Amino acid sequence: MQSDRILLAHGSGGTMMRDLIDEVFVTGFAEEALSRLDDAAVLAFPGSRIAMSTDTYVVHPIFFPGGDIGRLAICGTVNDVATSGAKPLYLTVGFILEEGFPIADLRRVLESMRDACREAGVHIVTGDTKVVERGHGDGIFINTAGVGVLAEGIDLSGSYCRPGDKVLVSGTLGDHGIAIVSIREGLEFSTDIQTDAAPLNTLIANVLAAAPDTRCFRDPTRGGLASTLNEFAAASGVSITISETAVPVRPQVRGASEMLGYDVFQVANEGKMVAIVPAEQAESALAAMKASPYGEDAAIIGEVGEGPAGRVYIDTSFGAKRIMDMLVGEQLPRIC
Repeated sequence: MQSDRILLAHGSGGTMMRDLIDEVFVTGFAEEALSRLDDAAVLAFPGSRIAMSTDTYVVHPIFFPGGDIGRLAICGTVNDVATSGAKPLYLTVGFILEEGFPIADLRRVLESMRDACREAGVHIVTGDTKVVERGHGDGIFINTAGVGVLAEGIDLSGSYCRPGDKVLVSGTLGDHGIAIVSIREGLEFSTDIQTDAAPLNTLIANVLAAAPDTRCFRDPTRGGLASTLNEFAAASGVSITISETAVPVRPQVRGASEMLGYDVFQVANEGKMVAIVPAEQAESALAAMKASPYGEDAAIIGEVGEGPAGRVYIDTSFGAKRIMDMLVGEQLPRIC
């Protein structure tokens, strides 16, 4: 590389862009499909149905406790594809780089993405790079798209919730959002709160094997648990009631949320999964979650009711019942 920082010429389509692709991206990801440098990847799909999802990551700052924008981009799209019940296989990656961005930081992000791909068992097969002028970006933005295959008979949807179903969550809530805000705002918490960003495709596959009639999955990212449950309740025309004391939350996350004035149930997560499961299969699904390294704190937190349609309630630790609303506005911008 002729420079240790991103230059506008790295997006020109010329030799410097070719050097960036060869020496940073192709070398960094070490994927056979990328090394061919074709405009499109030709892929084999072992199933007849596929699931596809895309997302864009603009988190600030790009490095934070326990993770970075690269791991977030891979885990987020893997999880989005996996919520359909599909097995994620291939990803595309698009980078928007700002002039002056350090090549060393780019390599660090790519290394994190490569490690997350290997953990999830997925491959980056094609991508794109654009460079914008200094002051017209914020270092690096990443877009990822993912494709996976669906086994015969799998059909999941947030509109399939039925009265009597149980609500499960795979672990503690609010970790990612509080980890980001703790360093963004220069807050000095006395405890080590880290992002929960993780690929959950194996956890989901294990739950489906143990509880084949699972209604739906969703990762409670922006808007947190509150938005996810309200979306399920509205789509299915049911009510949902959860127990505040049953929801796993780390004491330091709860304390930080109270100090900052956030509702911890509306704080973003990047490595947690909510599942709606028939009551008779709920314990099997819970055991499958707990068997995963990312599900040891999993819990059954509530139940689906008859109605009123679209309402979500929480039984509080003080013995009261209140409505759990969706997040209004943006509690924590640029959280992912």
